[in-house]
Amino acid sequence: MTRQAAIARAESHFDSGAFKADLARLVAMPTESQNPDRSGVLDAYVEKEMKPRLESLGFTCRMLAHPKAKGPFLHAERIEDPLLPTILGYGHGDVIRGLDKDWSEGLSPWVLTEANGRWYGRGVVDNKGQHAINIAALRAVLETRGMLGFNVKYLIEMGEEMGSPGLRELCMERKDLLKADLLIASDGPRLSAERPTIFLGARGVLNFDLTIDAREGGHHSGNWGGLLSDPAIQLAHAIGTITSPTGQIRIPEWVPKELPASVRQALADCEVDGGPEGPVIDRDWGEPGLTPAEQVFGWCSFDVLAMKAGNPDTPVNAVPPRAWARCQLRFVVGIDPDDIIPALRRHLDHHGFPMVRVTPGEDEIFHATRLDPDDAWVAWTVASLTKTTGKKPALLPNLGGSLPNDIFSDVLGLRTIWVPHSYPGCSQHAPNEHLPMSLAREGLALMAGLYWDLGENGTPPLERS
Repeated sequence: MTRQAAIARAESHFDSGAFKADLARLVAMPTESQNPDRSGVLDAYVEKEMKPRLESLGFTCRMLAHPKAKGPFLHAERIEDPLLPTILGYGHGDVIRGLDKDWSEGLSPWVLTEANGRWYGRGVVDNKGQHAINIAALRAVLETRGMLGFNVKYLIEMGEEMGSPGLRELCMERKDLLKADLLIASDGPRLSAERPTIFLGARGVLNFDLTIDAREGGHHSGNWGGLLSDPAIQLAHAIGTITSPTGQIRIPEWVPKELPASVRQALADCEVDGGPEGPVIDRDWGEPGLTPAEQVFGWCSFDVLAMKAGNPDTPVNAVPPRAWARCQLRFVVGIDPDDIIPALRRHLDHHGFPMVRVTPGEDEIFHATRLDPDDAWVAWTVASLTKTTGKKPALLPNLGGSLPNDIFSDVLGLRTIWVPHSYPGCSQHAPNEHLPMSLAREGLALMAGLYWDLGENGTPPLERS
C-alpha cells in the first residue's frame, strides 16, 4: 500500500489495454452538442458510461438539468469524512462536430484508431480522454489504499462546446451540492508534449462584430468610385487603429497596466513550442518586450477572425455597400470585461469612425481567471508532479485559451488547478484529433500520484467558513 504501488496500478491499467478499451467506447459515442439530432447520445453518455463508472467507485450519482442547458449534467460524490479535503472534478463529454469526411484515410472521428504511437478519434483529448484518465487514476488509488483519504465531487456536463449554457446558473443555484475546497481538473494542452503542465485559470474571451452599412446596394465603381465612401476601406482603417502594424494593442483599457512579478517568474522557464507540426512564431508580433510565453499567458491579444465586403467569390466592379468583420479579444485578469465594448466605442469615435457599428457576439463571455502562482496549493501540486516524473512541470498562470473556469473560481469560490493531458499539436477541434499514447500513460501516473498525495498528511491548510 504505497504511492508507487498506486502509480504502478494506473500504468498497468494502460499497459493491459483496459484503458484503451474504455476510451474506445467513449469515442464511439458521437456526442456532438451542436447537432440537435444527438441529444439522445448526450443523455446516453452520462447515463450508460459515466454514471456506472463512477458508481463502481462508490460515488452517489444524480442527474441535474437546467432550462438553459443543451444537455444533461451528471453530479457524483464520494464523501469519506466531511473533515477531509474535498476536491471538485470536472469534465465535458460533448465534442465538436466530427467532420467525418475531412479525416485522413483510415481514420474516423468515431473509431479509436492506433497509429504511429497515437490514438485518433474525436474527444480523445477534448475532453473524453482527459476525464477518463482522471477517473481511472482515482480507481487506482482507491484499489491500492482501500480508500481515497479525501472527498470527491464530480461534475460532467454535455454542452461545453456550445459555451456551457446553463452551467453558470446551475452552479449558482446548487452551490450547496457543489461545495468543495478546490477544483482539480484536466482540459486544454500542456506547454509541450514532453513537459507536465499546470495552469491556474484561463484568459477571458469576447467576440464582437464590426459593421459598416453605407447604403442599400452596390454601385458601379466607374461611375461612382471616388464619390461614394467605401465601407471596406473605412473598416480596414478603423481596425488599423486598434493595433499597430505589428499587432500591439492600442486601446489602453484592453491591456493590463503591468505583468505581475509572480506571473513573470512562473513563465521565466516556459518556452512556447508547438512541436514539428506547429507554426513558426512571428517574433516581431504583439507587445514589444514580452517573451512568447508572456504574450500568450500573461497578456491580451486581438484578432480579426473573418472579414467580408462585396462578393469575395465573384468580385464585381462595384463599390460595396457593406463591410463586416468578426473580431476577438482574449484578455487576462485586470481587464474590466464590462468596459471592453464601451472602450472600443470611445476609441472608434475618437479616431473618426462613428459609422462603425459594434455588436457583441451571442456567445457567453468567458471571464479571465488566475489563481495566484504563489498559493501554497500550487507549490504542493508542483511538488507532487515532480515527484512522480522527475520533471519540473511548466507552471502557467492561466491557459492561453478560454474555458468556464470563472464559474468555479468566482461562483463557487474555489482554488482552481488544471493538469492537462494533451499537447499543442493534438488537432483539437480539427480533423485527425489525437492523443499520444505516451502522454496518456504519463497522465495516469501523474494523477494517481497526485490523488495519492491528497490522501496523505502534509496537504496545505484549507480556509473554511
